[in-house]
Amino acid sequence: MSVGAHVSAAGGLFNGPKNAGEIGCETFQFFSRPPQGGNIRAITEEDQKLFHNSMIEHKIKSCYIHGPYVINLASEKAGTRANSVRLLREELERGSLLGVKGMMFHPGSAKEVGEEAGTKFVIEGLNKILDGYKGSCQLLVEISAGAGAVMGDSFEELAAFINGAERGKEIGICFDTQHAFGSGYDFRTPELLDAMVKKFDKIVGLKKLVASHLNDSKVELGSRKDRHEHIGKGLIGKDAIKLFVQHPKLQHIDLLLETPLDEERAKEVKLLKKWRNV
Repeated sequence: MSVGAHVSAAGGLFNGPKNAGEIGCETFQFFSRPPQGGNIRAITEEDQKLFHNSMIEHKIKSCYIHGPYVINLASEKAGTRANSVRLLREELERGSLLGVKGMMFHPGSAKEVGEEAGTKFVIEGLNKILDGYKGSCQLLVEISAGAGAVMGDSFEELAAFINGAERGKEIGICFDTQHAFGSGYDFRTPELLDAMVKKFDKIVGLKKLVASHLNDSKVELGSRKDRHEHIGKGLIGKDAIKLFVQHPKLQHIDLLLETPLDEERAKEVKLLKKWRNV
């Protein structure tokens, strides 16, 4: 289990490892392009070298790319779906050039088409993204909070995506604690956490779980809202997050904070390391 956070790579991708190292991260997440999408220059050999050297210099073990927020594989518009496929494939290829472990993304909203068609569109999108892909960066579907009919807010939907995709065995999951809490999964006691872990293993499979966005929640259980809070200052609570970090069946995953970016972030990284090492 490596501990890290989402950091900025503004001014050069090599700044990602640098910014992560400065707050004590062992792993980190970043945007390789603006989160709202758009075109961006190709990654050069010099970019790769600078990034690789920065990873070594700052003692970073692994890193992840977060896909752009404009992604919607479940859109009613074929053009939006096609652009989403293009962007995600580009991010996988960019990640492979940089030696990134995985690229997580939000599947998108099925508000206009309904759950059944939305699931079908997401699976079609996954197939197109991975068609002919030979890179090393793994595609990771992130669990959502379910706001606005966003797909992937249940273990059953995540399993449907993976099991339905032609190369589903290669796809992993990113578990966001706040999103799961928002979508109705309660894990605030040892018994509830054990039950949730067992349910995930039965429906999706723990071997599919690669990383977790570790966030407390500003909103209540089942709110279906995406609102992150600092560890211990939200409605999930410090004790529950500690239980999650120390659960024996979750020791293979990387932890990535997405809490508000301020002076508390470095303290949270240190706290997670302390809990992990107990």
